[in-house]
Amino acid sequence: MTPPEFSAVKAQDSGAVEVLTFGCRLNLAESQTIRELAAQGGERNLVVVNTCAVTAESTRQARQAIRRLKRENPQARIVVTGCAAQIEPQIFSDMAEVAHVMGNAEKTRALSWAGFAQRVNVGPVAEAARRENAPAPVLAAIEGHTRAFLAIQNGCDHSCTFCVIPSGRGPSRSVAPEAALAQARKFVETGHKEIVLTGVDLTSWGADLPGAPKLGALVRLLLRELPDLPRLRLSSVDCIEADAGLLAAFAEEERLAPYLHLSLQSGDDLILKRMKRRHSRAESVAFCAELRRLRPDIAFGADLIAGFPTEDDDMAARSLALIEDCGLSFLHVFPFSARPGTPAARMPRVAPALVKARAALLREAGERALTRHLQAQAGRRLRVLTERGGMGRADDFTPVRTPGQPPGRIVVADVIGFSGGALDVTIDSS
Repeated sequence: MTPPEFSAVKAQDSGAVEVLTFGCRLNLAESQTIRELAAQGGERNLVVVNTCAVTAESTRQARQAIRRLKRENPQARIVVTGCAAQIEPQIFSDMAEVAHVMGNAEKTRALSWAGFAQRVNVGPVAEAARRENAPAPVLAAIEGHTRAFLAIQNGCDHSCTFCVIPSGRGPSRSVAPEAALAQARKFVETGHKEIVLTGVDLTSWGADLPGAPKLGALVRLLLRELPDLPRLRLSSVDCIEADAGLLAAFAEEERLAPYLHLSLQSGDDLILKRMKRRHSRAESVAFCAELRRLRPDIAFGADLIAGFPTEDDDMAARSLALIEDCGLSFLHVFPFSARPGTPAARMPRVAPALVKARAALLREAGERALTRHLQAQAGRRLRVLTERGGMGRADDFTPVRTPGQPPGRIVVADVIGFSGGALDVTIDSS
């Protein structure tokens, strides 16, 4: 899985424990659990770096951040956890700045934060996953965020040739529907106006549960049982695994946000096969067309990898054309970054200059697509969830400027223009 957001997110300082999060929204949700468990364990002056391993660059960024954190606070104890720590613990344990390295299976267990008995606490993630029989603790809030991130799935059973995430997360396993509902209800009770369902391979949710329920059934359950929840959103999904019930929910449930971020990766069928993806180019296009027919106001984002091994100019052109063919509005472009130990790392590489150039072309096309999407919003009336910093998000995830509005409210706004990748609006105060 490639994450919908690839950036470092620094938690607001909670006093005793600071957490720096890299990577996906699942990491972000787990970071709040880490912060609470570490604080409950009585930790002081502790900095936790929750790493990502989706690319080699993400590991490099984490190491760079660790060095900076130690320079800024020499007295702090730094604990490194997350996927990069799980996969390559030695890299971090060899750093003089790091006091402890903790695995993914250990990081959300209260006992792990009650005291550090050893410098490296990284167990086999697959074995730990088989022992799991309960979801992570219920969270009262995601600190610093107006929307709540509800982790309903972890791990992955697939074997994409570029990805090391199954090694860091283990096999796919799902939070039971009743547990997911209990966590979601807690979020609603604490005032959250939007819940985002997250996971490593979100559309595989339910396959390991009795009766093998589908994601669409869980979405229906949450919306039915939580009538006071204004907005439910999905994070990154795999189009080939989306069930019929989920598509029907988009058509029939107004409170299911009309936005999907798709793990597409390429627009060329041969490259998709070499990636060991499970969808074809035609299936990607057909999926977007069908959802747009069912929910005309839906918007799409996607991950695309530039310069995957063996990609030639024609293959790259097909990925570029996929942006228009699928009607993508929000794009995350990843220049190919080989992860040691993956099959893709042994494939013939594309020249670095070509990778960079193809990534630039994809990003430029993504910017044009976003501009077209923003232009199409002219004159529309939108519901916007306000965030910190004078920004907000419409139902379809479009960024909206909301200066002067307190965070955590849903307001009605009329679009008057756009600039800098966001909509300008007037807020209806009636």
